[in-house]
Amino acid sequence: MTTKAELTSQYILEIVAPIFNKNGYAATSLSDVTNATGLTKGAIYGNFKNKEELAIASFVYTVKNMMKRIANHLSTSDSPIEKLFLITDFYRNYYDYSKQLGGCPVLNIGVDANNQNSLLLQKVRQVIEKIQDQVATIIEDGIEAGEISSNINAMYFAKRLDTMIQGAIFMTYTMDDDFYIQDTMDLIDDIILKKLKI
Repeated sequence: MTTKAELTSQYILEIVAPIFNKNGYAATSLSDVTNATGLTKGAIYGNFKNKEELAIASFVYTVKNMMKRIANHLSTSDSPIEKLFLITDFYRNYYDYSKQLGGCPVLNIGVDANNQNSLLLQKVRQVIEKIQDQVATIIEDGIEAGEISSNINAMYFAKRLDTMIQGAIFMTYTMDDDFYIQDTMDLIDDIILKKLKI
């Protein structure tokens, strides 16, 4: 059974995660948190040790929900090559989806934490590595299943794919133009068809 403290923590994260994601660690004050949640400073610190712990928990909460959504999207096929196409399919709608989160959490928090918070940056790096590992595993499964060329270096391609996606997200947000993400997903689909698929 969920305790009252757990419910309060969950409520705080639901409200505060998009604020940290949009404004960043330094620009989000405790008064922003208390105003948004309607809770006192004591209630916030009764659930989170300090602002840094709350910021990290907010990032983990946002990313966990995002990863769950990607996993559900990928679960619609058992084919590794189809899963790669499902990744680009997911990101075609990512601009609209991530706006609800206050932007792309990996990009926003990664850039924000890079100069300000080493613990938060470490969490972002772990998420990036996890994403790249999962893509590499899909490629390795595809090689094993005979769907993907055995000449492909799985981790090399996973890093390239992630770099292209993050770059496209950055350009889409900066220019407020979905062209960048759509065009990059077309390019990735083309690479999958011409270089990976057997």
